[in-house]
Amino acid sequence: MELTEKDRALLALLAEDARMPVATLARRLSVSRTTAQARLERLERGGIIAGYGVRLSDAYESSLVRAHILITIAPKSLAAVAAAIGRVQAVTALHSVSGAFDLIALIAAPSIGELDRLLDEIGAIEGVERTQSSIILSTRFSR
Repeated sequence: MELTEKDRALLALLAEDARMPVATLARRLSVSRTTAQARLERLERGGIIAGYGVRLSDAYESSLVRAHILITIAPKSLAAVAAAIGRVQAVTALHSVSGAFDLIALIAAPSIGELDRLLDEIGAIEGVERTQSSIILSTRFSR
């Protein structure tokens, strides 16, 4: 599906606030409400918009201890390790990467103690050979 400049602008507005009313979207895009609704429906049907989610406040986000966990896994264990990590609710994303590590997990915990417990849980997963953690001190910007 090919996106137009208006489609990209619509997606940017939704990234700002996924609950923005269609009338407001239309006004900000300088199109009619019907056109904005039709674009939304087309993007949903085309699989570009897969769903709508919650964007957490900066105050709440800053109360969490967040970290990047670099993970080396045993050969042929990717599917099992990814499934096991997927069951850890504090893991917000898991990426396959190139380089010295195989995966990077993003994790958010309410305290250092809970983060430590979660790191032990991930390290104990069968197929995980090694982890290295980097705690996020601050976020300079996020898009």
